[in-house]
Amino acid sequence: MQKRIALLTSLIFTLTICALAQGNRPSPPASASCDLGGGRTIKTDYSSPRAKGRKIFGELVPFGQVWRTGANDATTFVTSADVQVGGKDIPAGKYTIFTIPNADKWTLIVSKKTGEWGIPYKYESDEVARIDMKVSKLPAPMENFTIAYDKTGNGCTLHLDWETTRASVDITAK
Repeated sequence: MQKRIALLTSLIFTLTICALAQGNRPSPPASASCDLGGGRTIKTDYSSPRAKGRKIFGELVPFGQVWRTGANDATTFVTSADVQVGGKDIPAGKYTIFTIPNADKWTLIVSKKTGEWGIPYKYESDEVARIDMKVSKLPAPMENFTIAYDKTGNGCTLHLDWETTRASVDITAK
């Protein structure tokens, strides 16, 4: 009888630890890319947090403050060619992107500082550009933070989607 109680106690303990560990998993890695043609590409690597029933923009991610644009490591933006992002020139290279969300307008920050965790943000001197993004409402709530590119004529549109918000900016090859 004591062996059964010990075995049952051990099993319950193990299952509890496993359940707790799964609840604290880091956000899974994700990637998005755009083919600009002629061997020129843009690739973005990020971590994709989940909403989990939380109010995201304006609460978990405060309005008017720099956000790492994902979770965990800062989000990378690698372009193999010179591009224009929202009309601003970005030379070919590897960058980190941050955003400043607001209810009606977002700002995309392209920084030459790479390899950092994300926040607190202290990289103003490393900024290549601050770019206005358009904000629209998604037709349905998005559980997973998602970065995606839609192909356009000679470029693509970068979309940042989460909760009920979409922030977007056009990117063209130079």
